Order: sequence, then C-alpha cells, then structure tokens
Amino acid sequence: MALVKRSLTLHGHRTSLALEPDFWTALEAMAAQEAVSLPVLVARIDDARHVDPAQTPPALSSALRVAALAFYRDRA
Repeated sequence: MALVKRSLTLHGHRTSLALEPDFWTALEAMAAQEAVSLPVLVARIDDARHVDPAQTPPALSSALRVAALAFYRDRA
C-alpha cells in the first residue's frame, strides 16, 4: 500500500507526514470523535511523545500509527 503524504502546521511550523491511507482514516475518525481538527490531534500526539526527556522520542509517524491502533483497540 502506498503512503499518502500530507502537509500540516504543527506548533506554527509546516511539516509533512507520510502514512498509509488507513492510518489517515483512523486519525480523522479520532479527530472527529474528539471534535478537533486533524492538525490539533496530531499536535497532541506529538506533544505526548516528548514526555520523558531521558529517552529519544519515537518518530512522529510511528507515534501516529500507535495512536491509531490504540484508538481501534479501545473501541473493540
């Protein structure tokens, strides 16, 4: 499955992310459930991956995939 690249503004900076379409769909569902925009949701996930300064945070794309999986796991 091909990656889909999207550009977002996070914390005032433009960035591009490439994810599989199913993950974008999951993130959009998460954002809709929380009544926030996709950039706001991605910023929250981005902030959450920086909680332990002693550890190198995972890549943002990895953190987004894990969040999407957790979303569906919690709904099951």
